[in-house]
Amino acid sequence: MRISPLVVALVAVIIYPLALCAVGPAPHIELSLDASDAPRKILHAQLTIPATAGTLTLLYPQWIPGEHASTAPAIDLVRLKFTAKGQFLKWRRDLADNWAIHVEVPAGVQEVHASLDYLEPGESDQSLFSAGSSATQKMAVISWNQVLLYPKGWTADQLTYSASLRLPAGWKFGTPLQVASKSGDEVHFEPVSLYTLVDSPVISGEYLKVVPLNQGQNPPVEMDIAADSSIALEAPQEVWGNYSNLVKQAITLFGATHYRDYHFVFSLSDHVAHFGLEHHESNDSRSEERTLIDPEIRALHAGLLPHEYVHSWNGKYRRPADLTTSDYEQTMQDDLLWVYEGLTDYLGDVLTARSGLWTPEQYREELARSAAMLDHRPGRTWRNLQDTADAAALLYYTPKEWDSWRRGVDYYDEGELDWLWVDTIIRQRTSGKKSIDDFCKLFHGAPSTAPMIKTYTFDDVVNTLNQIAPYDWRGFWTERLTSHGPGAPLGGIEGSGWKIVYDESRSEMMRAWENDHRTLNAAFSVGLIVKENGEIEDTIEGMDAAHAGIGPGMKILAVNGRRFTPQVLRDALYEGKNTSQPLQLLVENTDYFRTFVIDYHGGEKYPRLVRDDSKQDALSEIIRAH
Repeated sequence: MRISPLVVALVAVIIYPLALCAVGPAPHIELSLDASDAPRKILHAQLTIPATAGTLTLLYPQWIPGEHASTAPAIDLVRLKFTAKGQFLKWRRDLADNWAIHVEVPAGVQEVHASLDYLEPGESDQSLFSAGSSATQKMAVISWNQVLLYPKGWTADQLTYSASLRLPAGWKFGTPLQVASKSGDEVHFEPVSLYTLVDSPVISGEYLKVVPLNQGQNPPVEMDIAADSSIALEAPQEVWGNYSNLVKQAITLFGATHYRDYHFVFSLSDHVAHFGLEHHESNDSRSEERTLIDPEIRALHAGLLPHEYVHSWNGKYRRPADLTTSDYEQTMQDDLLWVYEGLTDYLGDVLTARSGLWTPEQYREELARSAAMLDHRPGRTWRNLQDTADAAALLYYTPKEWDSWRRGVDYYDEGELDWLWVDTIIRQRTSGKKSIDDFCKLFHGAPSTAPMIKTYTFDDVVNTLNQIAPYDWRGFWTERLTSHGPGAPLGGIEGSGWKIVYDESRSEMMRAWENDHRTLNAAFSVGLIVKENGEIEDTIEGMDAAHAGIGPGMKILAVNGRRFTPQVLRDALYEGKNTSQPLQLLVENTDYFRTFVIDYHGGEKYPRLVRDDSKQDALSEIIRAH
């Protein structure tokens, strides 16, 4: 990423209170990272930090933009040492802030040398986002925040870092950082601010493919894809065409860009943590090894890259004021994530359809699945949408057990439904002359800029919506954020000319979801989500299985006297329609066994969307390529 002095100044004015700034020129720090041991899951870092006599307080990045929680893996820093003029320096961790290190600097010292190793988590590690497993034998993703310290008293945009990287022999790399020089397996990058460095991951590997998506156009966009095998990179030609369409459709939607160039940093591996993390000029997205070459897996995860790409506009360029902090020590406030993530979820899925990554039917199937799961989430009766955002830093860490009763980070799925509702209201009130696209152009669009941050508040969202279509948007969002149901907010689906029905037909997207999660989804029939081995992942409070006394953590051993398999349970649900005999489940619960009797005869149930011919089909217009 390359930021002009004008843009840097503008960002500083928007983000950083001057009171935080230390006196004197901001330090320039040298960072040398040796990733040649990445396959062994260890990275070696050396830093040279300007210093003066006294106590030098160094911070480990704790709150990473886009991760919405304190996810820093400080526990994975080892071999931490500080020297000056060949002598070891004493240091101690802060007792109130374990991400802070105090180093004793003697007189006459002008710079401190720090060395550390970062231990890459293994597959079984439950760390979130970039702190999760990030390296295999064939590839690695470098997140700079994990291998650096920064001096307290300066904003992330004032500190400058000159970074270099050594890779395993023969590995290639991709990154939005500008290369200053390269020699063999070592690359030196142009100096950038700490903010830009943390915002610019590097993907590397033996098998790496670069795919230009808008060749000959500015700003350029490309995919930098690393995989655990060469065959995983050989996607059908139409896939690359659809990703090129994604770029066209996104720029058409927003009417401007806010990057100098953009890189889809894409990992294909079954052995790294799977997620998506947004950056101004890239995204760190990770999926199964066969995502690009297996049609079912590709369809299931088709919305990942569009979602993260939308974040370049919604989340990076336009960002909630409470999420915009001057460094990585200050707590980020998550209360507007229903815009940051909810709107992005809606726009990302719309662009997935507009680009051809999904067919219209696949889009509707995924919308039906997501809405139905939310409609069967009894936790909505006590936790409102606003609290899912307010408590995001806690909810990202919750287990799958009791998910429906606890609620998780539902501002993604519920936010998507709410923003679809907004889109339909705009279209109705303007007789189809305006839509959410007009909001995006006004809120996120022109003029095109280099990376910068323009903050917003709840009032800014409401006021911009009123410029597009006058309405009681404050009342609408207040109701949406504080209501408890019953059921999911389906006004957008119904207002767009469709409705949810349930039958025995399992859609392509539901089948893909079950295969990917290795579960049987009986949430809409008896109220169970069951793993392939019979372990009960969740029960839906208020439905038959929960009423019978079944709960998460138990294990189904047999169905109607026959050993459990997912197909045996499906067959039993189907056959139950034609018999008066109840469903009998032999269940193990902490070394005890019990047969639960469920008097259910409704058969299998799965959601799908069907047309409501009494209303105009706005949904098809919404996902039409522009």
